[in-house]
Amino acid sequence: MNPVTEAERQDSLRSMLVNHAPGESVWVFGYGSLMWNPAFHYVEARSGLVHGYHRSYCMWTAGGRGTPGLPGLMLAMDLGGACRGMAFRIAPDLVHEELEIVWRREMIGRAYRARWVTVRTGVGKIRALTFVIDRRYIRYAGKVSRDVQAAHIATAVGRMGTCREYLENTVAHLDALGIGDGPMHHMLERVRAYDGPAPQGRWEKGRWLATKS
Repeated sequence: MNPVTEAERQDSLRSMLVNHAPGESVWVFGYGSLMWNPAFHYVEARSGLVHGYHRSYCMWTAGGRGTPGLPGLMLAMDLGGACRGMAFRIAPDLVHEELEIVWRREMIGRAYRARWVTVRTGVGKIRALTFVIDRRYIRYAGKVSRDVQAAHIATAVGRMGTCREYLENTVAHLDALGIGDGPMHHMLERVRAYDGPAPQGRWEKGRWLATKS
């Protein structure tokens, strides 16, 4: 996985807070499991919309919810479009302590890059930290067709469970939070309807290449 070192993680966090004024809160924007399981202390939560990025099945996983022979696909936030999620405000006196927890959770490997984004909420705009896919990451899947996505999500399973379970859980939580996301619901419909074989392919220089039929 080529994990991030502790020094690199600390440098990343420090660089994102270089202009943060003491005594100010920090917002964190979540688009996946962070929305319903933030695992850090916050004092306020708002639903909101970020432009410029969208929720996407754009990262291969060969361990958690897939195998080297049949990788699964995981969600990340990729360039383009818009993404609705949840923003959480960390109290000023807990900013560093709680962001340490966030960084240890999100910045384990090298899949993500921290970014400041503008979140449009029902009571105005806020500036928040979030994590987006690094397109240089070797497991970045790029643009995968909906049909190929559905085939992998419907059939891939790893030590943490199936890709289908993760998708079903995500859609259920989006519904519970009142966050509309048509593409996720449409993908779940595709996955539930899929009755084909498991996709075939191979790894080449660390990247998954689907076998053409």
